[in-house]
Amino acid sequence: MRDYDETLAAGAHRLELDGRERLTVTGVEDVERFDETGIVLTTNAGILMITGENLHIGKLSLDGGELHVDGRIESLSYEDPSGPRGGLFQRLFG
Repeated sequence: MRDYDETLAAGAHRLELDGRERLTVTGVEDVERFDETGIVLTTNAGILMITGENLHIGKLSLDGGELHVDGRIESLSYEDPSGPRGGLFQRLFG
């Protein structure tokens, strides 16, 4: 398991939510899956799952580690990257 302080030292990770309709995420390493109801990202702070309605990726820069999402954002949650990937992923995209 990664230590949170080590994660911050490796690179900046920030979430900025504007009125549940615009989200900016920094520290993005990869986009694993996305559709209109969910986006799964690998960040330097762990795996981030975004759920909502009419989600659209407005800007993606993996070189800069930045992602912009538009739509109705309902939840943001992290999953430990070393944990099993079946449970929540199955519920989101099963």
